[in-house]
Amino acid sequence: MATLRLLSGSIEIAAALLMLRLNQVDKALVVNSGLALVGPSVLILTTAVGLTGMAQQLSWGKFAWIACGVTFLLIGILKK
Repeated sequence: MATLRLLSGSIEIAAALLMLRLNQVDKALVVNSGLALVGPSVLILTTAVGLTGMAQQLSWGKFAWIACGVTFLLIGILKK
């Protein structure tokens, strides 16, 4: 999970440096739009890794609540 977060942070920093290098708002907006795919993807992957590690300790009811929460997070992030 930590490796995924480090990778995500590195991508974010690289994108910020690219935006500074491009020095144009329209091109920076394109780079920022690409980052909109990275955030939710990392959220889903890290949650999946964490749940896989805890699968023996959680009941099906708790899995359902977690899935519901992740779904609501994604709706909140992606809905415009």
